[in-house]
Amino acid sequence: MVMKMILLICGFLALGLGVLGIFLPVLPTTPFLLLALACFGRSSDRLYDRIVRHKTLGQYINHYRSGRGLPWSVKIKALCLLWLSMGYSIGFVVSQPLWRWLLAIIGLGVTVHLLTLKTLQN
Repeated sequence: MVMKMILLICGFLALGLGVLGIFLPVLPTTPFLLLALACFGRSSDRLYDRIVRHKTLGQYINHYRSGRGLPWSVKIKALCLLWLSMGYSIGFVVSQPLWRWLLAIIGLGVTVHLLTLKTLQN
């Protein structure tokens, strides 16, 4: 019961961050929605089904999970925002070289992941 409550709380937090990610370019939408889905999948079938069937949120999840891919415009926007935020962080926020390299490696990994996903044809 305690684990179920923890998963519900984590699910709602991830869902909130995922929804914010639709409007704030710094937050990634799909990973947070997938995390929320994983949490709700282990704690609430009703909430899991609601997200998967949701008119807007369900699109992000279903396109990713089905392997259909992402539209080219979404990939371009995501990469631009990723590297703008990474560049700012590397150049102005983080001062230690180790952390700068770590951020650059993470950015490269996300870039490779996005570019290797299928491109959804509209």
